[in-house]
Amino acid sequence: MFGKMKDLYDFQKKAREIQKQLRAEIIEKKVGAVKVIINGEQKIQSVEIDPEMIDLDKISELEGDVKSAVEQAVAESQKIAGDKMKDITGGLGLPGM
Repeated sequence: MFGKMKDLYDFQKKAREIQKQLRAEIIEKKVGAVKVIINGEQKIQSVEIDPEMIDLDKISELEGDVKSAVEQAVAESQKIAGDKMKDITGGLGLPGM
């Protein structure tokens, strides 16, 4: 029983360290006139729009670029987090991990 508790404590310690590492990860995606920057915790750091590329007649295209850039940045962030968590969850026999 104490072995399992120690394993759980070690897991929590490693998970906190990974969360700290993810906070420091920066993911940048550019789609058309839009650049989105998020961290590894999937928190948006900034959204930049190149004013030289804006055509007011194409606002819906710009909105699509924002959506696409955010989706791509979040997907990459999820992959990074998953790769980091795989290292610590592999030995615990957790379902789905």
